[in-house]
Amino acid sequence: MATTVVTPDQDAVVSEIFILAPPERVFQALIDPQQVCQWWTSKECSIESFALEAKIGGRWCYDTGPSTHSVNGIRKFHCEGEVLEFDPPRRLAYSWIANWHDQPSRHTIVRWELFPSGKGTRVKVTHSGLSELPNARKDYSGGWPGVVGLLKNFLEKPPALETAKRA
Repeated sequence: MATTVVTPDQDAVVSEIFILAPPERVFQALIDPQQVCQWWTSKECSIESFALEAKIGGRWCYDTGPSTHSVNGIRKFHCEGEVLEFDPPRRLAYSWIANWHDQPSRHTIVRWELFPSGKGTRVKVTHSGLSELPNARKDYSGGWPGVVGLLKNFLEKPPALETAKRA
């Protein structure tokens, strides 16, 4: 289960979770479009496209299909930005410009940090720049635990081939 806190200055939401997979595998799941479209999907909202130029200064973006809920009247979510840090398999950070924010042109930052831990990886995602976006901060404090939970479920599920062999 993920832990999540809002920093005392109200600027960031920090979620952490342990995933039973090596950092290299977790990092690939964060940057590979096919994998992202598989794991970052829920009943409420599914990612239809994801692209990331895997380098500092590269562009990234994602688009969802229609969601079962709306945020600020938006049901199809679009997010984009620039890769700010790229240090596989330890760190990935990018600016986050989301069409559903109260201030859609406002840049925030998402930073993924991966720490080897025993037979797995401690994953820490920090979404900062939220001090002037109280609604977004509230939404992300509930949303990021679900996102890292989806990542954990994706990476820890048995491979399809192994599952078929056991059947």
